[in-house]
Amino acid sequence: MNRPPLLVIAHGSRDPRHAATVQALVGRAGALRPGPRVETAFLDFNLPSVAGVLDRLAAEGVRDVVALPLLLTRAFHAKADIPAVLRQAPASLRIRQAEVLGPSPLLRATVERRLYEAGLTPADRSTTGVVLASAGSTDPEAIAAIAETARELRRTGWCSVRPAFASAVRPGGFPRTEDAVRALRAEPGVRRVAVAPYVIAPGRLPDRIEAGAAEADVLAGVLGPSPELAALLMERYREALRAPERLAVAAG
Repeated sequence: MNRPPLLVIAHGSRDPRHAATVQALVGRAGALRPGPRVETAFLDFNLPSVAGVLDRLAAEGVRDVVALPLLLTRAFHAKADIPAVLRQAPASLRIRQAEVLGPSPLLRATVERRLYEAGLTPADRSTTGVVLASAGSTDPEAIAAIAETARELRRTGWCSVRPAFASAVRPGGFPRTEDAVRALRAEPGVRRVAVAPYVIAPGRLPDRIEAGAAEADVLAGVLGPSPELAALLMERYREALRAPERLAVAAG
């Protein structure tokens, strides 16, 4: 079968760790077999650009592409920025936009992987409170998805799980990381507090999460190039192929 290429679209960052982490994740996904050809592009700050990759694919004679937003929730970038740039693609390309990554059991598995890598064990769950710290959003759908992930993580046996934002509290949003840490510390049954960054790659906002975790006992790493996250990229790709009409994006 001649599979359409998968174009993974990341936001981009001035922090060089961001692009390096994205490339590591995409490389891991691309190594899964059988699988499609996998390309990486960035909306801002980094190269290659989305337009540049799409132009190159069209010049190579590619006709079908699956574009996957490397985003955890459906907020502004997934709803506006990415569709806008895809609409500027060469008219010869047929592009299907895949769904964002979250929520998914594979994301929860990655969060727990990072918590265990930071020194916790499954036996610590019942006495550990977890702050699930995301970058932040004003989009109600994105906020609801993060809250759902926190609830699902709590159901796996952690003593308590509180969602938080890296930056200042937004309308309808969650407290800052440091405030969620202090609130968990006061909860009955919580013997230790862990902060789990719910972000894919390092950068300015993940650094704020790290600063807000100063009073926590454990700080996990970002989601990064985990095997679960790589598998999730391929899962969203396959879903997009099965639902072309719903996810179609008109080019030209």
